[in-house]
Amino acid sequence: MAKRTKAEILKIAKDRKVKFIRLWFTDVLGFLKGFAITVDELEGALEEGMGFDGSSIEGFARIEESDMIARPDPDTFAIIPWRSGDEYSVARMFCDIYEPSGKPFEGDPRYVLKRNLAKAKELGFSYNVGPELEYFYFKDATHPATLDQGGYFDLVPLDVAQDLRRDTILTMQSLGINVEYSHHEVAPSQHEIDLRYTDALTMADNVMTYRMVVKETARNHGVYATFMPKPIFGINGSGMHVHQSLFKGNKNAFFDAKGRYHLSEAGMSYTAGLLKHAQEITAITSQWVNSYKRLVPGYEAPVYICWANMNRSALIRVPMYKPGKEKATRIEYRSPDPACNPYLAFAVMLAAGLDGMKNKLKLGNPANDNIYHMTEKERNALGIKSLPEDLLEAIRIAENSSLIKDCLGQKLFEYFIRNKKMEWDEYKAQVTQYEVDKYLPIL
Repeated sequence: MAKRTKAEILKIAKDRKVKFIRLWFTDVLGFLKGFAITVDELEGALEEGMGFDGSSIEGFARIEESDMIARPDPDTFAIIPWRSGDEYSVARMFCDIYEPSGKPFEGDPRYVLKRNLAKAKELGFSYNVGPELEYFYFKDATHPATLDQGGYFDLVPLDVAQDLRRDTILTMQSLGINVEYSHHEVAPSQHEIDLRYTDALTMADNVMTYRMVVKETARNHGVYATFMPKPIFGINGSGMHVHQSLFKGNKNAFFDAKGRYHLSEAGMSYTAGLLKHAQEITAITSQWVNSYKRLVPGYEAPVYICWANMNRSALIRVPMYKPGKEKATRIEYRSPDPACNPYLAFAVMLAAGLDGMKNKLKLGNPANDNIYHMTEKERNALGIKSLPEDLLEAIRIAENSSLIKDCLGQKLFEYFIRNKKMEWDEYKAQVTQYEVDKYLPIL
């Protein structure tokens, strides 16, 4: 795909009456950050980037080394629909962060993903992903009061959020994001909009935009949207199942017409690598205390480390929608949630899969029975391990992972681990309503 030139961007800005450009980037925890420049600064920003103070951005820099350069990626230029009108428009571009010396900043999550994609490229592969992000609509941000009592694939009159989803999809399409389909999810007021698969860097940018669009559209309709993994006890949480595959040119490297399950040796080794490193990467793909309230048995979220074809209780599924079709062959990693940092989540999944290919790991037999119905003894006999039970366990496993250190880089790795330990320390000191209700009357 041809890259956009500076001249093309300047022409679009002129033709669309762009007055402001928002330069977007992401902090270590996956929160969207940015600042605005006027169109008069656009040419200079495209040539040299824009300086900013990174000392207050999570994981970016200490005060004594705070100067950063944001270099906008021309291919991400898009008009922001909800900030634009007839008189003038507002655009956005995602940025790569650099040090003043011209060196890429190692704490930039986008750089971490690009560095890992470069490793795949050296082996001749491109990495495609297609995430399914679930989320909830609530009446406001203070209490999880649902808008409906709908269920999976329900339509009117239960699904009062169809207009919300429609407006969200139209906005994303105007930003150049391809949507595959949308529907009501299992839990009341829970929804899903699935993005058409594309290369991982574009998709990570798209996920950040998606979350912004969902929230902004909800705000415009007077409600609140949240990607919190488990906002309500007793019902399904929100996941981000990630469909993924490696391509060599136009050929799907995971596909083998004669292979078992139509998976190539590369596809099976990649899957085996994900299974091997699943415990290590969980701190990245499920990075919040609340993430582990979702990863419990009984709510369709995966807990046990195994793979299957049709079995949705497995961590990895090989979808069978179109068996034997090359482009449709992929694996689905089911534990990530939509509140993760997509740049880091895609990077660690790729690193785990490539490690499996490098070491030619063998993929065991699929778990075709419902793993939730097995006893612990039965799971142990099959060698089925579990994901970390909470954030603390996930942190401790990740902290000792050479794969995670290498994938994230030393600077970002140290900050991430330190930040997550602080989150756990804060959480463990809390007295919850559950404890008050359970213990106060009897102790």
